[in-house]
Amino acid sequence: MKNLKQLNKSESVAYIGLFSAFAIIISYIEALIPINIGIPGIKLGLPNIVIVLAIYLMDNKAGIIINIIRVLVVGILFGNAFSIFFSMAGALVSYVVMILIKKIKNMSMLGVSVCGGVTHNVAQLIMAAFVADTYSISYYMPFMIIGGLITGVIIGIIAMLIYNRCRNIN
Repeated sequence: MKNLKQLNKSESVAYIGLFSAFAIIISYIEALIPINIGIPGIKLGLPNIVIVLAIYLMDNKAGIIINIIRVLVVGILFGNAFSIFFSMAGALVSYVVMILIKKIKNMSMLGVSVCGGVTHNVAQLIMAAFVADTYSISYYMPFMIIGGLITGVIIGIIAMLIYNRCRNIN
């Protein structure tokens, strides 16, 4: 696969658009599949496969742009102002954490994904406590951490499988 970190400007814009479209389509598909595991606010987060891949295939600027486009478009299409607000908080904080965690020697894509999943959920819960002006919802933190661990593992495994198959494409 062509090194996406060394693209010219027009190629980079095209790949950002392609990755953003994939993330939006996956969000739509995820919205169509009712997965109720009994814990409100927890979902698989399949679009984060694209974000994890962007971290490994593209530069940091491209990844953050893809994340912002995805959150805004999906929020406008399937959500509301609050969903955009909470999703953006989780997406941006988890992205920064994943970028930092990736720099740790011997940290795998799975580890990066798990850290992103947990951070995403924790950031959203902190934002909810701030908006609601109450910290009584902190009892929900263990559920959000466990949910982030589980979804982070699933997303990380899928992203690794895709990455390993795509990196051999010329």
